[in-house]
Amino acid sequence: MARQVDGHRAPRPLHPLFVGLGGALLMAALFTDSMYFSNALMQWANFSAWLLTGGLVLALVAALVLVLDYMLGRAGPISWPDFGLLTVAAILSIVNVFIHTRDGWTSVVPSGIAVSAIVAILLLVAGLRGWCVTGVKGLARGENA
Repeated sequence: MARQVDGHRAPRPLHPLFVGLGGALLMAALFTDSMYFSNALMQWANFSAWLLTGGLVLALVAALVLVLDYMLGRAGPISWPDFGLLTVAAILSIVNVFIHTRDGWTSVVPSGIAVSAIVAILLLVAGLRGWCVTGVKGLARGENA
């Protein structure tokens, strides 16, 4: 429940929803990479490439919504550690897309699955921190909203 500020609900940023959706797709790529590693069916590698692409598209949408949140005053100051964590995950996912464009087994093993695992760990940490890269305007970051 949001805290009342001057009789109005405190505005909530919209970007955490898109960050979480994109993060879920990028983390799912680790599962499909591990499935490809276990049975070598090429369709799993294709699924990984699709999940990575979808996750990066949602990351771009999240960045645009973050700018919108900031411009509309829904978001407080940027938490640079959270922003940096998500930025590193996005950059590694871009690298991972290029790795997944290789042909056959080398599109996933060994470097594709390793990068997917690193991204999944980074995004797991970001998820535990709440998927939000800003504080809610008018609330302290650790406060329940």
